[in-house]
Amino acid sequence: MSEEEKQRIMDWVKQQKKTKHYFSDLCKAVPEMKMMQAKKVVNELVNEGKLKYWSSGSTTMYMLPSAGDVDKEEKGMN
Repeated sequence: MSEEEKQRIMDWVKQQKKTKHYFSDLCKAVPEMKMMQAKKVVNELVNEGKLKYWSSGSTTMYMLPSAGDVDKEEKGMN
């Protein structure tokens, strides 16, 4: 996978105000890529520890490992 593509995804995530992102959101950072290619890049970022999974039980999202305490964030939103 291209380091440039990984960097574009990471830059996009860091620019966003929200901390959790759907896979389809991450694809916006690399619109020229097919979904399967983008999935490989995102999975590689997870394997490298640059992104991590977050799951509600029915939905899987992606976030930065340094995004803080998600439970506190969610309680503050309700």
